[in-house]
Amino acid sequence: MLTAVLSLTGAFVFGAADFLGGLAAKRIGAVLATAVAALAGFIGLAVATPLSGGAWTAADLWWGAAAGVAGAVAIGLLYACLAIGPMSILSPLTAVVSAIVPMLWGLATGARLGPLAPWALGLALVAVVLVGFVPERGAVRPSLTGIVMGLGSGTAIGAFFILIDRTSDESGLAPLAVNSAVTAAVMFALVGGLALRTRAKRPRMPRADEPADTALAARDRARGIRLAVVGGLVNAAANALILFGIRAGELAIAAVLGAMYPAGTILLAAIVLKERIAPVQWAGLVLALASAAMLAVA
Repeated sequence: MLTAVLSLTGAFVFGAADFLGGLAAKRIGAVLATAVAALAGFIGLAVATPLSGGAWTAADLWWGAAAGVAGAVAIGLLYACLAIGPMSILSPLTAVVSAIVPMLWGLATGARLGPLAPWALGLALVAVVLVGFVPERGAVRPSLTGIVMGLGSGTAIGAFFILIDRTSDESGLAPLAVNSAVTAAVMFALVGGLALRTRAKRPRMPRADEPADTALAARDRARGIRLAVVGGLVNAAANALILFGIRAGELAIAAVLGAMYPAGTILLAAIVLKERIAPVQWAGLVLALASAAMLAVA
């Protein structure tokens, strides 16, 4: 029960963080949004880690660092695909994949599936088809690029769950703090590389209306950074909830229930962005959430 409560709460918090990250990525790019969010999350976790107590080992920190690399890939691709949109379609796609990866890992390491698992996997595949590939007039349609990035993000999120599960229960929030630090370092290094590449290109001729455009771009950039900072802090809180959920029970159950995060993203996208979801896609979303619930008890 504790695993369910912590993981589901973490899932809804994740949904809000993903929504904020997607909005930030539209303004400052997925790479910079991920870097800023990871740095903000690290600062929050660095403050919270001494308060959470615990005694960690070098192995805990190394597993946290490995999870940080997976997290950099996961969040970078997630923010990028959410920026492309539609959020309400691509978010469930990443969730289904992120739920299946830890389950397959469990099978490979000797875990047994319950009788509901094959049915849950079948529902998950049907859900993906209904959400992303069944044509319907007026439905928002994800691009192939968005779908590929969503699949990659879901796989990396699943890898993050597997790696962070290797940390000891006594290590508190320390592995997550290292995780955020590594993610921030990787993404800021990528930001620097992209900046140098852009600088090396031939400078363009200034335009007469550039001052006004520059001011507008600066305001938009500042707003994007603020969104990324808030999203990073919210994401850190979600990570902590999921980590405690994993430690309270089974990895597969916590990961699958944590995959309910699209509910928060979809709700915010519908309210704030007015994204329209076709009836057949709603059916797919319901099946996706149902498959995740079935996997949790399989």
